[in-house]
Amino acid sequence: MKVKDLISIKDLSVDEIGEIFKLAERLKNEIDKVKEEPLKGKTLGLIFEKPSLRTKVSIEVAMAQLGGYTIYLGPDEIRLGQREAIKDVAKTLSRYLDGIVARTFRHQDILGLARHSTIPVINGLSDLSHPCQALADLFTIKEKLGRLKGVKIAFVGDGNNVCNSLLHSCSKLGLNLAVATPKRYEPKKEIYEEAKEIAKSSGGNVVCYNDPYDAVKDADIIYTDVWTSMGQEKESKVRAKAFEGFQVNSKLCSKAKGSCYVMHCLPAHRGEEITDECLDGPHSIVFDQAENRLHVEKAILLLLLT
Repeated sequence: MKVKDLISIKDLSVDEIGEIFKLAERLKNEIDKVKEEPLKGKTLGLIFEKPSLRTKVSIEVAMAQLGGYTIYLGPDEIRLGQREAIKDVAKTLSRYLDGIVARTFRHQDILGLARHSTIPVINGLSDLSHPCQALADLFTIKEKLGRLKGVKIAFVGDGNNVCNSLLHSCSKLGLNLAVATPKRYEPKKEIYEEAKEIAKSSGGNVVCYNDPYDAVKDADIIYTDVWTSMGQEKESKVRAKAFEGFQVNSKLCSKAKGSCYVMHCLPAHRGEEITDECLDGPHSIVFDQAENRLHVEKAILLLLLT
């Protein structure tokens, strides 16, 4: 890959995304056969301001399977921009590590780390984007449907960081993305407009609705996420009221294609944004996409750290 860092899918070319998917597929198929350790001697720092299950475990397992090591730096160990200036953290860690995965509240903090580091910085989640998640999502869809071009995804819920990354990835790769949110919870306008422009050249389509039933019509995939993200807990009651009618349940799914898959990036608030029936049902590929975080992140680490 030509990029030094993975901050946003916006920064990746279509060919680079294809390269990640091709390598991830090979790594997944050969998981029990690959005996070499291509990242032997490499050390990855994990700067995590937020709690994590999938990102932390998948990255640590990925590095271990590739022969490398990880150092976990929790929220009280660095305190980016508070205990120490971000540029000083970036410059110091560049002398010790081979790469950084940052999971932060502020997207600007990840940009600052990347700007001042001489080693690769990977966005493990910020308030603006979640590129590793979206890449794993599209890899899973390609795995299940055998294609990406022309596939319709209905994203039902909050126009959050996952939604923003899906806008960038779907528009680049020629998918049709229908986003359904309550009013005032739409994705960032500049990202939406940007995605619509990119989709013109890829053959895809991006559209926003305020009615989930409009979005899911003829959908191949229904995707949802929590209504209240980390750091927004004080808004939970207001959001629960605003998102009434946006639950992914059997009634909503019945308006999509009969073969429609259900996706969720997890963690899920069962009975809130999605019912048990949909999350655990025969059309759910939620835990397949969770597994594929490991394989896609292994590909990203190999391409950036070697």
